[in-house]
Amino acid sequence: MFDMMGMMGKMKELQDKMKQAQDQLQYLTATAESGGGLVKATANGQRRLLKLEIDESLLQPQDRDMLADLVVAAVNKVMDEAGEKAKEELKSKTAGLIPNIPGLDLGGFGL
Repeated sequence: MFDMMGMMGKMKELQDKMKQAQDQLQYLTATAESGGGLVKATANGQRRLLKLEIDESLLQPQDRDMLADLVVAAVNKVMDEAGEKAKEELKSKTAGLIPNIPGLDLGGFGL
């Protein structure tokens, strides 16, 4: 027999856990670099850029194009890393609440 009330309770619990986990993503950070460490970017689990460090040696007018490329590379890399960390964090916080159903896409939940 299908337990509708039990299912609704599980969905509410899942919603609450997801909200808590998503709120905590602001405290999860990732750092990536490009140019052998000349440019470093730090982002949080909500994919917000928190910090950008640029080595002074790149602050020359003739290095303008290279600097832009290194910033883009570092930011793209850290956003990917922050996204992966966030995905793993959300999975760990909701473990056991979501059944493993083949073909079930939970991408809209950040999983």
